[in-house]
Amino acid sequence: MSGDKRSGKGKGYGTAESPTMSNGRAVQSETENAEASTSDDNTLDAILVRIGQFGRYQIINYVLLCIPMVFNAFFSISYVFTASTVVHRCNITQCDSPSSVYEEPWLNFTVPYKNSEWDACNRYVNIFEVNQSLITDPSSDMCAPEYFNNDKEKCGNDLKFRDEEKTVSTEFGIFCDDEWKLTLAGTINNVGQFVGIPVGGFFADRYGRRTMLAFAGALSALMGIIRSLSSNYYMFLSFEFLDMAVGSTLFPTAFLLAIELVGPKRRVAAATIITIFYALGEAFLGILASQIQNWRWLLRVLYAPAILQILFLWILPESVRWLLSQGQEQRAASVLRRAAKINKRPLPEDQLDELIANNQTKLLQANESQYPIRRAARFFIWRIANCCFCWFTHTLIALGLSLNSVNLGGSKYNNFMLNGFVQIPGLLLPLIIMDRIGRRYSLCASMLICAICMGASAAFGSDDYAGSLTLFLIGKLAITCSFQILYFFTSEIFPTNVRNSLLSLCSMVGRVGSMLAPQTTLLAKYYAHAPSILFATFALVSGVLTLGFPETADKVLPTTIEDARDLNGARKIPTDRNVETEEEVPRRMC
Repeated sequence: MSGDKRSGKGKGYGTAESPTMSNGRAVQSETENAEASTSDDNTLDAILVRIGQFGRYQIINYVLLCIPMVFNAFFSISYVFTASTVVHRCNITQCDSPSSVYEEPWLNFTVPYKNSEWDACNRYVNIFEVNQSLITDPSSDMCAPEYFNNDKEKCGNDLKFRDEEKTVSTEFGIFCDDEWKLTLAGTINNVGQFVGIPVGGFFADRYGRRTMLAFAGALSALMGIIRSLSSNYYMFLSFEFLDMAVGSTLFPTAFLLAIELVGPKRRVAAATIITIFYALGEAFLGILASQIQNWRWLLRVLYAPAILQILFLWILPESVRWLLSQGQEQRAASVLRRAAKINKRPLPEDQLDELIANNQTKLLQANESQYPIRRAARFFIWRIANCCFCWFTHTLIALGLSLNSVNLGGSKYNNFMLNGFVQIPGLLLPLIIMDRIGRRYSLCASMLICAICMGASAAFGSDDYAGSLTLFLIGKLAITCSFQILYFFTSEIFPTNVRNSLLSLCSMVGRVGSMLAPQTTLLAKYYAHAPSILFATFALVSGVLTLGFPETADKVLPTTIEDARDLNGARKIPTDRNVETEEEVPRRMC
């Protein structure tokens, strides 16, 4: 994923992404529910098994919840195209005419050739003073090698463009020395996510996940449409922030609603599949951007349909777990009865009565005790620091690769589309390798593969487009795979009563990486392979450091600080898949 969608915090809401995206996309909140092992959770899981773990009712609502995942991909990374620079070169007064194009035969003595393309911001100095008004024919005698020397001069905004593409850059005259303003749009976008995800989690816990999903989606669509009407750069930047401040919660909210709909044995599959739709959204964005090369109309096409998400208020059910946490047992029971009816499965009333009674007892006994964060920090200071660095590395690389994909050469639209599609096997691969070789070695190997690919692309150069694209895609697949593993892994190495807090801490520190990722494209102006070397260095160092984590595969989730401290010697869950119970599945997580 391009960006990290996984930062956020709230009671029952969990931590949620490019990813990049989200990057984010895991099952930590469901892990919390599963390992808590409270009686009402067990009864609710038993009811979900009885009425069908993934029946017609779940499938209908699951498909609906995939829609905001696609929109969230559009919203969180559309700036790759709306705020991108366009290919250009200096206008050569002595040679260019209104009919001349980007490529001309006289460029070899009028414009420097740099990094396999014509210099975008400099031209060779003309050795004679020329009155521009006298020049009407680009083939005149003045357009000749003897009129130019090897000294360079900047050409400002006197430019000739290769394509008809219209972006914020061409609209507001942002070129060359001002291109940092374009990358700033990406940073502001991620600052908006940094603010929006935890705030959205709070409102989702207070007013309901369905309500938050509907209003956040519609408000974000409105912000995007207003942004398409921007009259200046600063208006564009302001609504980029507001868009993500209200819309970044789409991913975690839709994710949690989706996995809470299904039974225990289907949650891992449900979590993986709905995350794939974020990657598909990125790929589809590349396709749309290739067809709509005007940034204003692209935003309108991406955002206008999203206003219809307000209809979720009437067509989606509210989360049963949220209703129970709010003491709204009768509404929760009504949702379960409807699910049983549509799935054509029986649901005894005595089982609903038991669910309601257990939930009322739990609410009466609820005690919001203070988490022992200080004690956990003393025991796990190295583990927490390593985890934070690992999250920072992943968000930096995952989003950084997505943003740099448009600079690989060839068609930037095809590159970005492939960048989205290659995430799909990266999301599925962890389900195969995590149990076979363990979390720690899977994470380390994936990151080292990414480091090798990034280092190789820098060593081999960019002249071979096919080779550099292949290395890039393998690296992107590897970091997507390791990001998925990281979320599972982080959910397993901390004890129950501080897991959500410490996971939130790691992911919030990781968000700094996604804020810095848009700026990595500027490094290529100084050295073409600087972004690749940066990503390779971080992936190598962090990959090696992951070996310092304890292995958690096939082990019982730690309940206490002592359990987490002794993970290396913790007892293992029986590996006989034939005797594995339904309740063990979400506890093992894969």
